[in-house]
Amino acid sequence: MNKVLHLSDSIRAWIDTSGRNARLASKEIAQASTGTKNAALEAMAQRISREAQNILAANAKDLEAAHASGLSSALLDRLELTPDRVNAMAEGLTQISALPDPVGQIDDMNARPSGITVGRMRVPLGVIGIIYESRPNVTADAAGLCLKSGNAAILRGGSEALNSNQAISACLSLGLTDAGLSEYVIQVLSTTDREAVTAMLGSPEYIDVIVPRGGKRLIEKVSADARVPVIKHLDGNCHVYIDSDADIDKAVAVAFNAKCRRYGVCGAMETLLLDSANASNVLAQLMPKYREAGVDIRGCERTCELVPDCQAASEDDWRTEYLAPILAIRIVNGVDQAIDHIGRYGSGHTDAIVTNNLERSQQFVREVDSSSVMVNASTQFADGFEYGLGAEIGISTDRLHVRGPVGLEGLTIQKYVVFGDGTTRP
Repeated sequence: MNKVLHLSDSIRAWIDTSGRNARLASKEIAQASTGTKNAALEAMAQRISREAQNILAANAKDLEAAHASGLSSALLDRLELTPDRVNAMAEGLTQISALPDPVGQIDDMNARPSGITVGRMRVPLGVIGIIYESRPNVTADAAGLCLKSGNAAILRGGSEALNSNQAISACLSLGLTDAGLSEYVIQVLSTTDREAVTAMLGSPEYIDVIVPRGGKRLIEKVSADARVPVIKHLDGNCHVYIDSDADIDKAVAVAFNAKCRRYGVCGAMETLLLDSANASNVLAQLMPKYREAGVDIRGCERTCELVPDCQAASEDDWRTEYLAPILAIRIVNGVDQAIDHIGRYGSGHTDAIVTNNLERSQQFVREVDSSSVMVNASTQFADGFEYGLGAEIGISTDRLHVRGPVGLEGLTIQKYVVFGDGTTRP
């Protein structure tokens, strides 16, 4: 909290100005029609498609600087934009425009004996502050979701992605003005000064909720210092449990994809749990694939007996989100022990079971307390786009307001609306 009180005058003034502009813009976008919001989303998508080469050139500058500074391979993967990833940003905005607009939707209308009718209406949160690292695609995804859900947004990306974020921001601003909306509906801060983050965390008069996306240290800082409500997840220590009744070919495919499709995403598997009944058969097929991919294995005592070049896992290995080609493997005696391991070491993000046993799959779904629980599917499906949300603003492991991938509905709240006919309470 003390940091909030000792900001430089220039940063405080800048955030105050951005906050006032966002507050005014939030009233405009909250009242905008679905057609106007969709037109802005389509215009933003078109601008990104047209400026793809400029965005890639800006990203190349960021990547060059990141390599020189020794950024980790996981963060480099998150930072890098490819033509496909730029196209996906534009496609995501187009898909958001096609989603139903939650704003103004009234549910659960209930006629009461007193003569009143009570319902609940979805309304925007107001101004959303988003603090994120590395991934420049978050700039477009977050902007699109905030806009469609009727919210204004202030985005502060990481210094390593400054050029990329500013190139994308230019497209977003032009898309807003193309649709006749204020450019202050979406503001992407151009400063790399960390005091800007501290100022955002201490601005409840301007910002209604903060969404942090990044490493554990960032999330912990935001959670500790914020005077604004936070929608957060700490880390993605995800598990896949291969049951004794699993189809081995399917299990191998899921376990390899869950780890190796992309190492640097929060839905990547970090610990593989194997039932002792078929662990040997599974490892015989999986290990050559992991070795070819360059995955470093850390295992329990029984795993080390089956995998000669395996490094003994420490207690910390079971708790670690590697975001790298490192995998912890533990052999367990049945689904109960697997669920106990996940409950002890997991982060509540995403966990999966591979099995043909319906009863065990139902037990796993009931008892594993994570924001996403999967059956016979890779944990890397933990993504708003894959869930049909168009995109996501983050994956929440909180228990209040919203949990799991946060899409349009998660960026609104409900208020009660009451209808009467001159009705008075006796």
